[in-house]
Amino acid sequence: MATKPTIILVHGAWSDAYHWENVILGLYAKGYKVRAVENSLKSLEEDIDNTIRLIGAHPEPVILVGHDYGGAVITRAGNEDNVVGLVYCAAYSLDESETINDVLTYRDPSPSVMNFIDTLDDYIWIKYDKFKDSYCQDVADDKAYVMSVTQKPIYAKTLNDPSGEAAWKNVPSWYQISSKDRIIPPETQKWLADRLEAKKVITLDSSHASIISHANDIVNLIDEAAKSLG
Repeated sequence: MATKPTIILVHGAWSDAYHWENVILGLYAKGYKVRAVENSLKSLEEDIDNTIRLIGAHPEPVILVGHDYGGAVITRAGNEDNVVGLVYCAAYSLDESETINDVLTYRDPSPSVMNFIDTLDDYIWIKYDKFKDSYCQDVADDKAYVMSVTQKPIYAKTLNDPSGEAAWKNVPSWYQISSKDRIIPPETQKWLADRLEAKKVITLDSSHASIISHANDIVNLIDEAAKSLG
């Protein structure tokens, strides 16, 4: 590619676009144009559509990066013509017609499921006093506290929404595994990475919040993916 691709970042459950802060700054320092989707976490279809609209605003080559639930989003949105690469960060790389709950059913449940709260309006939260232990045990206490009180719950129905046609079957993909993940079991992540035949897999000594605690490693993986596509 004559110019660097635009990097579009897609966050996951209990998160927002600001969780990408350090990744954004790292990519910016390397000269990339970066954009970040703000997911509703209310509808997988809506979040996919929002991502596709953002892709459509950038006619140049695009690399999509998804964390957690964001992996389901980029799996479908990655079918857009100008998407040239997919990077999954401790994320769900679903197959066609597959849902997140399908993966959690025929693989292993979340190690922190006992710390989830399913409210009467069907949104899933993580208990505030269990957030750090469940999601980001390698993040500083003050940062983890802010993450816990600003967490964005996910609508339970989205876990049963299929992401649609799997872009990773046709688009080069990379995968980052978090070896100390207490949201998505590391063994499940390895299985997902093996299934999509990732061009490269890295394993970080990280909690689920790898995009925060190991942002430099994530930046380097994205940079390597972009350069390999050149």
